[in-house]
Amino acid sequence: MQIVAGVDLGGTAVNYTLLNRKEDFLIEELCEYPALSREGPDVCLKQIADGLDMAVKQAAVTLGDIAVVGLDTPGPASATGVLSSRGSTNFVHAAWAGFDIREALAKRLGKPVTYINDGNAAALWGHFKLFGAAARTSSVSAIVGTGLGGGIIVNGTVIKGRKGFGGELGHVLIPYRNIQGVDGMFPLCNCGRPGDLESLCSLTAIERTLLPHFLKQYPDHELGGLGDLRKAAKLVRSLAESGDPMCREIFRVQAHALGVFFDEMINTFDPDALIVGGGVVEVKPEFQRWFLNEIRAGMPPQRQEQADIPIHIMPNGDTAGARGAAIEALNFGRSSGLL
Repeated sequence: MQIVAGVDLGGTAVNYTLLNRKEDFLIEELCEYPALSREGPDVCLKQIADGLDMAVKQAAVTLGDIAVVGLDTPGPASATGVLSSRGSTNFVHAAWAGFDIREALAKRLGKPVTYINDGNAAALWGHFKLFGAAARTSSVSAIVGTGLGGGIIVNGTVIKGRKGFGGELGHVLIPYRNIQGVDGMFPLCNCGRPGDLESLCSLTAIERTLLPHFLKQYPDHELGGLGDLRKAAKLVRSLAESGDPMCREIFRVQAHALGVFFDEMINTFDPDALIVGGGVVEVKPEFQRWFLNEIRAGMPPQRQEQADIPIHIMPNGDTAGARGAAIEALNFGRSSGLL
């Protein structure tokens, strides 16, 4: 049996999946192992290898069956897996700065390793699920979490760019002042740019910008009495689900920001589909439908020929990164003759 592995390396956990040549996943559920990224590259790479051994046992295969390993991590990193000289998101150990994680993992495992950033990996999985591996279609994905990741697939291929920073959708500037309810707001991203998508669509944006802004309009709201914006921000989603007016307003602004952003992507790529993932849509069906409708409401009028572009929910959200990394490995294995 010849298979590929998908390894999704996060700040605290590694997720694994295995994929065969027929495009069947041998691990369907979440397969997770501690990452220990805070301990630095040597400890973390050993953890990846130990967890991969656990994953193959769970799937009743062997390490020898794996032809290619696909790895994804948070960025910023080059297209070949060299982490930024400032380090990577959630990888706080100084030794990660400028570290070639793809090459180091390939040496440790003794196998070819492909690299893709986690936003692109999730986007690749969402596209694969909708269209299959061979479809020459295009899609744009936005994954809303602590920050905002995403990816662009054109003709079935993920856009990585010259240095690997293609698909950094969170840092695309949007005309946010056109969104109702943001008067007097100055959304500033962690990257230092005001008015990019992440500055409005992320948990960080709720804590730093949206919640303080709307608490001024709702001075008696229960979240204002907590005295801890970080803790309060984490409660906004559940309150919005239950119909809380202020929290719904916060998510309406986020939905309309996504609508404006998707309009830019429609006019740039004319994609076959738009995909939304992350905690913002890991909610009850009623709230999910409301949020998608608000994204539509936030879009400027479309050309008649483009008004039917569908908006999908990212499937298998917890395992999307590992699945996308496995698909990247599968494509490499096929093109290089390893599969």
